[in-house]
Amino acid sequence: MNDHGMNNIENHYSDGYMEPEEEWEREGLLDPAWEKQQKKTFTAWCNSHLRKAGTAIENIEEDFRNGLKLMLLLEVISGETLPKPDRGKMRFHKIANVNKALDFIASKGVKLVSIGAEEIVDGNLKMTLGMIWTIILRFAIQDISVEEMTAKEGLLLWCQRKTAPYRNVNVQNFHLSFKDGLAFCALIHRHRPDLIDYSKLSKDNPLENLNTAFDVAEKYLDIPRMLDPEDLINTPKPDERAIMTYVSCYYHAFQGAQQAETAANRICKVLKVNQENERLMEEYERLASDLLEWIRRTMPWLQSRQSDNSLAGVQRKLEEYRTYRRKHKPPRVEQKAKLETNFNTLQTKLRLSNRPAYMPTEGKMVSDIANAWKGLETSEKAFEEWLLSEMMRLERLEHLAQKFKHKADIHEEWTRGKEEMLQSQDFRQCKLNELKALKKKHEAFESDLAAHQDRVEQIAAIAQELNTLEYHDSVSVNTRCQRICDQWDRLGGLTQRRRQALDEAERILEKIDILHLEFAKRAAPFNNWLDGTREDLVDMFIVHTMEEIQGLLDAHSQFKATLGEADKEYNSIVNLVREVEQTVQKYQVPGGLENPYTTLTAHDLTKKWSEVRQLVPQRDATLQAELRKQQNNEMLRRQFAEKANQVGPWIERQMDAVTAIGMGMQGSLEDQLHRLKEYEQGVYAYKPHIEELEKIHQAVQEGMIFENRYTAYTMETLRVGWEQLLTSINRNINEVENQILTRDSKGITQEQLTEFRSSFNHFDKNRTGRLAPDEFKSCLVSLGYSIGKDRQGEIDFQRILAIVDPNNTGYTHFDAFLDFMTRESTDTDTAEQVIDSFRILAGDKPYILPDELRRELPPDQAEYCIQRMPPFKGPNAVPGALDYMSFSTALYGESDL
Repeated sequence: MNDHGMNNIENHYSDGYMEPEEEWEREGLLDPAWEKQQKKTFTAWCNSHLRKAGTAIENIEEDFRNGLKLMLLLEVISGETLPKPDRGKMRFHKIANVNKALDFIASKGVKLVSIGAEEIVDGNLKMTLGMIWTIILRFAIQDISVEEMTAKEGLLLWCQRKTAPYRNVNVQNFHLSFKDGLAFCALIHRHRPDLIDYSKLSKDNPLENLNTAFDVAEKYLDIPRMLDPEDLINTPKPDERAIMTYVSCYYHAFQGAQQAETAANRICKVLKVNQENERLMEEYERLASDLLEWIRRTMPWLQSRQSDNSLAGVQRKLEEYRTYRRKHKPPRVEQKAKLETNFNTLQTKLRLSNRPAYMPTEGKMVSDIANAWKGLETSEKAFEEWLLSEMMRLERLEHLAQKFKHKADIHEEWTRGKEEMLQSQDFRQCKLNELKALKKKHEAFESDLAAHQDRVEQIAAIAQELNTLEYHDSVSVNTRCQRICDQWDRLGGLTQRRRQALDEAERILEKIDILHLEFAKRAAPFNNWLDGTREDLVDMFIVHTMEEIQGLLDAHSQFKATLGEADKEYNSIVNLVREVEQTVQKYQVPGGLENPYTTLTAHDLTKKWSEVRQLVPQRDATLQAELRKQQNNEMLRRQFAEKANQVGPWIERQMDAVTAIGMGMQGSLEDQLHRLKEYEQGVYAYKPHIEELEKIHQAVQEGMIFENRYTAYTMETLRVGWEQLLTSINRNINEVENQILTRDSKGITQEQLTEFRSSFNHFDKNRTGRLAPDEFKSCLVSLGYSIGKDRQGEIDFQRILAIVDPNNTGYTHFDAFLDFMTRESTDTDTAEQVIDSFRILAGDKPYILPDELRRELPPDQAEYCIQRMPPFKGPNAVPGALDYMSFSTALYGESDL
């Protein structure tokens, strides 16, 4: 109630007040016709409210005597609770109840003079009617205020304005002006033209007009019949109070319809916002679950380090990883960016609609997704590094396995028959010279055996390295190596025992063929050198740089420089054989052509020397081919470096430009959005350069190139930079769009936004897009926001921090800062406003019924409310009653919505 209305009531009951009987006599209230009209009207008016509590009265002077229904009437029309009534039937109980009702009326600023509880309890009709009129004035007519007039004048002015366009209607008072019924019909037609055809009404048919208005009001407007048409027509001057009471019902009915429409519109708006927010929350949950599930499925594959330990198997894994980077991951990068964009948009809409910030379900926070994504990228890098290192290891393993086989084959070929030879007893039937020959032969064998010691050690070292590198067929390698070592030990023992036997026989046999001995001594090491040279010339190698292949070429050149000395040694040894042949031919020595000291012949040396001379140019060709391969790899390094040194700085420049636009100091928000979208188009247009670089990088990896001294950029760093650039552009576009949304929805000018951004940037010294608490406080003070330095000022500042940093991160971002500054100067929907709107639809009841929601709201939003409103559990609840107060509070607080 406004103060003006309260003053009207006090004036009515204090200024010039007279005793009720005197006032009624002066106004003709004692006229039986007036008394009849008032009794009928006041009874109908009381019942229109008592029916809300499920009761009614029949005789107004009798049914209020005990005070119970009088107290109930006051509770219904005021919406307040009166003191508990006395339930006794004694007179003093009734007087006590009536006094409680009169005290409540007086508490509302109404001065009751000469109306006592005893008169009401005694059934004094005049006093009872006077009291009911007082209640009608206070609760039905007093709130009517038009252009600062009194309640009666305001109600009269409202009638005049509403009926002004209608013919034969001239409302000047509340008695004669309504007698023909046209004024009632005009009020109904003005607000509900569908209920009455005013053109068919006539001033000459007052009874028909009155019955039409009263029937329509009762049927369609829920206004009971409070007047009798015949009484109005037959009474020279109808009762003013009766007509005022009935007309006030028209006023409240039509004003309530307008309020209901406004309330329905407000509720529709609030529910539409809430439904859209719920849709965004569900979409965020779905996208987050899908992305996290994909990461969960992908991580075991990236973390797996199992392979079949073969080069081909690892190469297949590398190709699978490339397919993953090209086809499977890019859509997930876009999904992650969309997820972050939707989350920011949702939070912005929640702030603009005065809703609490959205907290995703546990494990689906933006930070959880970022951590999972970071773990995915770390696993990707580790997986790729493992694949490359595994390829290098397996390639070396294959090389070592071939080298082991080659050396083992040569050694086993050399040892074939050696054990049988060392165990032979042939020297026991030899002559002296034959014995000496056997001894010299054995000495030559010992030299040969010592020369092969290095080969056996090499074979054992290669086997050990294969075991260390976990060669897949290490069992067979170990078996063969052990067999060679065991045989070598046996050869050593057999050699020692044969040497002892020959020394025993040497005392008998004395002569030695010097030439055969010399041949044996020189041929054995030369033959060993030939074997080693042939092995080195066909030895496989693996290099990765120009320096390594150049080192091999230099070593080969040095080797070729020693061939002249080797040729001299070869001719010298062959000449020894020729000298033996000449001596045998000259002296006819039986069996003299057979060299007793060695199994080597000049033919063997000639054959091996010829093979060495043929292998030298073949080695030249192999090294030159590898040189060309390394030159091609060097070209690939330069191609990659040249392209990477263009792409890398370009990405860095774009990042700097996008960051500068994100600072918000370059033109209007629309200009910033336009420039960001231009940068976005430019970035997508630049993507062919990235794809070209990926092709070069693939060729580099296929060429087994593992380092590049011509550039500091790697493909991984460029990929990360490219993804960060796309993410930065999308994030800045989203932030600018949210700022535009905030500006347009809150009515913030471009100058205000510029001022907010300038102040924020001034205190954001490190250009991180966020402010620490001290920086945020300084920024608020610079914008004229008063924060005291006392304890209360600190409490106020902590309250502000709770608004702009609800998650207690320790920083204030610009969007939260902008939302706070705009919220300080704009109005938003509140829970109290929504509760008031529902109360209007419910007819001032503390609960609302499903039929009332379906009647006032669109079908989808009515069903939305019915499904979510909890049952009303307060007093006087009826079946199906819904609690709109807790529902409205939940819209703006903690809720499952």
